[in-house]
Amino acid sequence: MRQILMPTDFSENAKNAISYALELFKYERSSFYFLHAYQDAIYNNPKLTRTNLEVVTKSVEDFVANKLEETLAFVEELSPNPRHSYQVLAANNTLVDEAANMVQNHNIDVIVMGTRGETNNPKIVFGSHTLQVLKYVPCPVLAIPENYTYTQPKHILFPTNLLIPYKRRELKLLCEIAAPYRSKIDVLYVSKSDKLSMRQEDNFMFLKDVVCQNQIELITESHSDITEAIYKNIEKRNTDMLVMVNSRQSFFETLLMQSPIDKLSLHVGIPFLVMQNVYRN
Repeated sequence: MRQILMPTDFSENAKNAISYALELFKYERSSFYFLHAYQDAIYNNPKLTRTNLEVVTKSVEDFVANKLEETLAFVEELSPNPRHSYQVLAANNTLVDEAANMVQNHNIDVIVMGTRGETNNPKIVFGSHTLQVLKYVPCPVLAIPENYTYTQPKHILFPTNLLIPYKRRELKLLCEIAAPYRSKIDVLYVSKSDKLSMRQEDNFMFLKDVVCQNQIELITESHSDITEAIYKNIEKRNTDMLVMVNSRQSFFETLLMQSPIDKLSLHVGIPFLVMQNVYRN
């Protein structure tokens, strides 16, 4: 059974991510955990003092409990799927720490969340919470853009330099997302040279072996700007999902991890699956 963690801040963007995930995994037996971590809400409360900490905490806890009940009612009405089970969780913790705990304690397969939260600043591609989870939680993250209307992921773009020895568990996740929709996966290699090294060839063959249920094609392209090449291929191939790997020497690190939040250049208007490429049982 797939274990899916869905952090929520109760925003419309979070609801949209929930709707997307319920539809994407509708064919799979899945346990959904809807999590709200509220420690920041306590310490950012303008009325907080040392003498009223317990009062403020109780107020936040009551608010969160009510909103989680609303979330569960929304989910059960939207998707009364017999293959799915739903659980709501509240934690007096930071989102990153609680998400990491959940990944370890519940063996989470994927975290699904909106790209932006309740602040919804149009200048920010990923909200601070989303970016922190992408950076620091050792689990694949599927980020859903605000207002994105669910579309079956028929065409998936996977930009990579093919230097990474991929982890089987995360490639298996990609395979199982793609298989029900008979998706085509385009592996995009952008380089000044279109000749692969032996290591790159071996990594591509391993990738093909793991995602063998799906049509996969290697596309080599000479381009001086990786970001522009990705944009061009997303549009050219009518891409429904972008997949990248967060690892040293990866495209993802170059494009995202070294960029300040307010200067991110990769404005992706489609679901974005980030695989962490770390060993997990």
